[in-house]
Amino acid sequence: MKSMSNHILQDGRSLQEEVGVNRIESLSVIESQENNQIKVKGGKVRNINIYEEASRCLLCQDAPCTKACKTGDPARALRAIRFDNHKPALQWVKNCTDGDLERAEQACIHYNWPIRIKEVIRSIHPDDVDDSHYPSLNIQFCGIACENPFFLASSAVCTNYEMVANAFDAGWAGVFYKTICLQEIREVSPRFDAMHNNATNGDFYGFRNMEQLSENPVEMDFDILHRLKQNYPTKVIVASIMGQKEEEWVRLAKMAEQAGCDAIELNFSCPQMKHKGMGSDVGQSPELVKTYTACVKRSVKIPVISKMTPNITHIDEPAAACVEAGADAISAINTIKSVTMDTKAEVTGQRTISGYSGRAVRPIALRHVLELAQMPAKVELSGVGGIETWRDALEFIQLGCNNVQVCTAVMQYGYRIIDDLILGLQRYMVKRDVTHLQELVGEMLPKFMKPDHLDRDTIIYPKFDKDLCVGCGRCSISCSDGGHQAIVFNSETRRPRLVGTKCVGCHLCRLVCPTGAIGLTKRIARK
Repeated sequence: MKSMSNHILQDGRSLQEEVGVNRIESLSVIESQENNQIKVKGGKVRNINIYEEASRCLLCQDAPCTKACKTGDPARALRAIRFDNHKPALQWVKNCTDGDLERAEQACIHYNWPIRIKEVIRSIHPDDVDDSHYPSLNIQFCGIACENPFFLASSAVCTNYEMVANAFDAGWAGVFYKTICLQEIREVSPRFDAMHNNATNGDFYGFRNMEQLSENPVEMDFDILHRLKQNYPTKVIVASIMGQKEEEWVRLAKMAEQAGCDAIELNFSCPQMKHKGMGSDVGQSPELVKTYTACVKRSVKIPVISKMTPNITHIDEPAAACVEAGADAISAINTIKSVTMDTKAEVTGQRTISGYSGRAVRPIALRHVLELAQMPAKVELSGVGGIETWRDALEFIQLGCNNVQVCTAVMQYGYRIIDDLILGLQRYMVKRDVTHLQELVGEMLPKFMKPDHLDRDTIIYPKFDKDLCVGCGRCSISCSDGGHQAIVFNSETRRPRLVGTKCVGCHLCRLVCPTGAIGLTKRIARK
């Protein structure tokens, strides 16, 4: 264990010197906690942002905090908070005393300072949703009964029997198995890169990969799918396939059907194929995707799902061609062509364009899904792209998806995230008094219209909460340099003031405020 020496300072802080790294840790006495706020003895009330604190959690395997607690599972509670389920998180620590939580905190192995487990837990109000009446998440996709809408996306998260079996055991409803082809696939090393904030590690917001398709022999992959369907008959098995010419598409499709697969996904979208005439090269051509979709539809009886590339201006054009050819559903999107510059991701000193995914791409994926949902020819949709939490998945469902696929989040956090995907969506349905998930499919579509139809005769001004404001002045800086110079900052009182005659209601200030101190007023007629 590394040596450490502590020095108590007059201002109530502890300076810890550990192998040349200095830390500052608060030693203030907490007087009371109420309404997610902490009252520090001799100081002002401070909010604790439980999501911010939980996001620091390392999400350890065999978590030391839980092993030290004994009466509960604080690690599971923190994971629930991290994935947008803070009120239900209490169920895993409902019997914990302050002493239990303090022991858990002492056992925390965070590389900087321990997660403030007790403060986080004691700041949460009891859940107002009855967890004894959670609804089922079953839904139909292409006429196939699914126990929930959550599937593994065709990728590195589902490349062999054991992986998919573990995911099914965890609660995933189905799999779009890693794409099978007849060509030899040899991958590069390294083949992944990620985008982090500054020098942080582990929790990346964007992910780039150069991985192609399954490296397994074709016969091995279809044997795996056959065994999975035999051993997990209630789970949905979708074979993702890719050919280079019609004969290959038909051969692979027939093998998938013979293996007992429930459906076939046609991969028209992989952005980093070594072989010509495959992947997103095909997906940008309405003529080719129509031809290949049609030949597969003629050769099998099980549903056929065409997967679209986002590396195109109008995704609805190839999608409409697939629907015309008989596609039962459209899945979108695959990864976005991108470049990252980290030298550690070079392959023998060389680089290439490859696919980008992760939570950073979700708004782009939603845009493509919206355009697909607005096509004249209606078709079922499977949404893919940047899904980490149940709320992310809900956004795809509300734009018309009966099914969602997850990849990058599983690569980061493991199959275990299915627990919070299911929990959050069920709890949301209870709060909305929704009994069937299908009721939510496409419900937000009527709210979307073209820019020329939006209301331009009213305005919403920002509202400043003085209690939450800490006087950083970020709102004033952004408004001055990137907005309309409508905020005046008083350096003596350290308080912002809105100049209503200059404010245009853009709400840049609200978006940059780090404490959430800027809210909304009522919409009024523009003067």
